[in-house]
Amino acid sequence: MAIPESLKSGLTLPVIAAPMFLVSGPDLVVECCNAGVIGTFPSLNQRTTEGYREWLLEIKARRKPGAAAFGVNHIVHPTNPRLMADMMVSVEEKVPLIITSLGAVRDVVDAVHGYGGVVFHDIANIRHARKAAEAGVDGLILVAGGAGGHAGVIHPFALVEEVRSFFSGTIILSGCISTGRDVAATRALGADFAYMGTRFIATTESAAQSEYKQMIVDAGATDVTYTPAVSGIPANFLTKSLVANGIDPKSLPEHKLDMGEEARAWKTVWSAGHGSGAIHDVIPTADLVARLQTEYRQAVAGFAEEPWRAG
Repeated sequence: MAIPESLKSGLTLPVIAAPMFLVSGPDLVVECCNAGVIGTFPSLNQRTTEGYREWLLEIKARRKPGAAAFGVNHIVHPTNPRLMADMMVSVEEKVPLIITSLGAVRDVVDAVHGYGGVVFHDIANIRHARKAAEAGVDGLILVAGGAGGHAGVIHPFALVEEVRSFFSGTIILSGCISTGRDVAATRALGADFAYMGTRFIATTESAAQSEYKQMIVDAGATDVTYTPAVSGIPANFLTKSLVANGIDPKSLPEHKLDMGEEARAWKTVWSAGHGSGAIHDVIPTADLVARLQTEYRQAVAGFAEEPWRAG
């Protein structure tokens, strides 16, 4: 297992708060970093490249000495017209961690490596994992079955084991991770980091609407629907949110519905993973991380006790 040295400083838990569209912003990122986990956000959560740079400067100014690193997600796809401009800002501001989605490109990796940054890439299947590894990324984010947002369907046990057989870099596991016990289980599986999204939506500092946060608190794993109908790519959404938008979850098409622009769809149709069943409150990020730390330590201590042994 391998965690880049540049990302170890300030960590109190091997956790990355995932970059969530329309949810992650400076407040959530800063609180994550100051509490000892890596905070991230999508560059496209800011309307302009100039605004994106302003967010980076704000995050740098508000992080306390000794805080954990932060990261930015870039959509590496022809449909993102801001990629080159935003990447130039990332290079100039030397963002410690770049998370790429929808395309692993060697030029992007080389640009980040040029200033000493680290690149992690989202994958949901083995074919994409191999392509990203060939592009030279430092880490693979394994988006397993049950994860919020755009997710795969492969069980995390199988996904971690198969990827580790050909990839020696950092492995980050995503999918149904809501507690410190889940983080410990992630490490036991052989992953280096836990990648947590849905749990951080239900925090005081997330930019999600209060109704969205409460719907996550009220939801269980069976209250999540996996469908390509919202964005054209299979993703997990809160079933009640689909119904509230006049979408019948029992008769979903296999193609994208006409819901207008992408941002509008995600703003009114809310995503969450199966781990919502373990989320019971909306609390400040610092309190959440403190709870995760306690649960993690208790789980690790429980492993050492081995109560299953006879005598």
